[in-house]
Amino acid sequence: MIAATAHDRLAKQDYRRLKDFGIRTIREGLSWHLIETSKGKYDFSSVAPLLDAAQECEAEQIIDLFHFGWPEHIDIQTPEFVESFGDFAFAFARHLKGREVDAPFIAPMNEISFMSWAGGDVGYLNPFKQGHGAELKRQLVRAAVRAAQALRSELPQTRLVWPEPVIHIVGDASKPGDEVAAEAYRLSMFEAWDMLSGALEGELGGNPEFLQIIGINFYDRNEWINHGRTLLRTDQLYRPLHQILLEVWNRYRTPMFIAETGTEDEKRPEWFAYVSEEVRKATRLGVSMHGLCLYPILNHPGWNDERHCYNGLFDYPNANGDREIYAPLADEIRRQKKN
Repeated sequence: MIAATAHDRLAKQDYRRLKDFGIRTIREGLSWHLIETSKGKYDFSSVAPLLDAAQECEAEQIIDLFHFGWPEHIDIQTPEFVESFGDFAFAFARHLKGREVDAPFIAPMNEISFMSWAGGDVGYLNPFKQGHGAELKRQLVRAAVRAAQALRSELPQTRLVWPEPVIHIVGDASKPGDEVAAEAYRLSMFEAWDMLSGALEGELGGNPEFLQIIGINFYDRNEWINHGRTLLRTDQLYRPLHQILLEVWNRYRTPMFIAETGTEDEKRPEWFAYVSEEVRKATRLGVSMHGLCLYPILNHPGWNDERHCYNGLFDYPNANGDREIYAPLADEIRRQKKN
């Protein structure tokens, strides 16, 4: 996906573009499978353009270690995966230390909840399992904990970021008692954070000290009727985002930010305005919100159909490396920054 958007070749131009636009914090994902092509051998050349661009443009980065899969020589279902991910995290921390980066923002693992559902319950993503979501979630938490320990052992000032999707599910009114199952499903959005903090299944190694920064991933499809249709903002049953943010804040009392949000086509400005206002409402209620991450910055091909997704601020580059900006979204971002 990074190559398809040409961000791997145009990192500096992209960072300058964002700097000129006033965006100075950028979230990036590493490609572990490109970095460790054989066991224990790390080549960070694919990362260099991103780190160089940030340094040159004086940009702050939030770096995901696990966003684009893992090397083929590692089986995610074995203890080797946990150890290998910890070793990878340690190697990257050492690499940053060599670049004199002392206090990075690092997300060891993106969306443990979604990954365990997609890869362990419904066979949508690697390892394409069904009915093994809970097992995969525990494995991912073990690996995330091991990575957090490795990062802090080499770079003690690392700020750990944990992006997870938040959801709202209501029972199907045509099925008596379905609200109980819906609520249990809804509350599962807290499991990964609870495991990482040690509040749930402490044998996985979680610790309250790990839960430093919570990332909230929220899209227009994150609310639905249990096993049914997506809820729209016009639905009576739709839960405003600021209420969800308040619930997360009351549960963990740790700094938060919107780590991902966005939608496609002409709905982009309206959705950004909605999320921005909901963040303001949450802040007025005492929620410690520290930013809103527009995802993605660049339009990209669809995960499974390669279609041209018009969901970013900038489009694919032309022959000169220039990217067309989506003016309506740009105007809305500028308007929100003034508020």
